[in-house]
Amino acid sequence: MVIRPNCRVQFTPEDVQFILSVLGPKAGSSETLLTLLADPEARDLILEDETLVRRVLEDPQCLRISTHFYFYLLVRHAFRRAGLQDRPMTDYVAAVLAEFSQIERTRCRIDGRPLDYFVDMLAALQTADDTTRFHIRAHIGNQSLFLSGVFPDRLRFRMETKGAPGLGYYEGLGRMNFRAASDHRLAREYDLDGIFSLLAERFQETRLALNDVRELLITL
Repeated sequence: MVIRPNCRVQFTPEDVQFILSVLGPKAGSSETLLTLLADPEARDLILEDETLVRRVLEDPQCLRISTHFYFYLLVRHAFRRAGLQDRPMTDYVAAVLAEFSQIERTRCRIDGRPLDYFVDMLAALQTADDTTRFHIRAHIGNQSLFLSGVFPDRLRFRMETKGAPGLGYYEGLGRMNFRAASDHRLAREYDLDGIFSLLAERFQETRLALNDVRELLITL
C-alpha cells in the first residue's frame, strides 16, 4: 500500500469535536467547521492555529483524536520551527508516522515475504519488476527517515557498540531512494513526485526536525 499525504483530508468526529472544544467561538458551529475544513485554504489556517498543538502538548492524557490528526499537528509544529514550510511534505511525513505507529506497517513485504533489513531490500531491487521497485524504494526512503528521525539514539548506540552504520548511512540511503522514487511514473500517478523530490533534497533537515518531534513524543 502506498502511503499518501492524507492527514489533512480525513477527520473523525472526535477530531472535529477537539477543534471545536479548543478554538471555541473562532471555529463556529460543528456544521460551519466542517464547511471550513472542506476548503483547503481555510483548513490549513485552522490546523496551524498554535492553540491546537499547545492543547495536545499540555493535555495529552485526555486526547481522543485520530492518529493522523495527532501526528499532523506535531509534525507541522516542528517543521515550521525548522523552516520546512511545505504542507504536502509535512502531511506525507505525518502519514508515515501514523502508519508506522503500527509495527507491521514498518515491514517491507514482497509477495508476502517480509524483508526486514535494508540489505535484503536493496538485493530485491535487482530482480523486482518495475512496479515493485517503486514500492521498495518508497519504503526504504520512509523507513530511513523514520529510523533516523525517531530513533537516532538507538542508531548511534548500535554504531558505537556493534559497528552498525551511522546516521550518515541512513541519510544517504533515504535521499537516494526518495530521489529514484520521485522519477518513477507511479510517483507522478500518485502525485508524490514533488514530495519525494523535496524529501531527497532536504532529507537531513527533515530528519533533524523529526528529532524534535521525537522529543515531544518523549515528553508526552
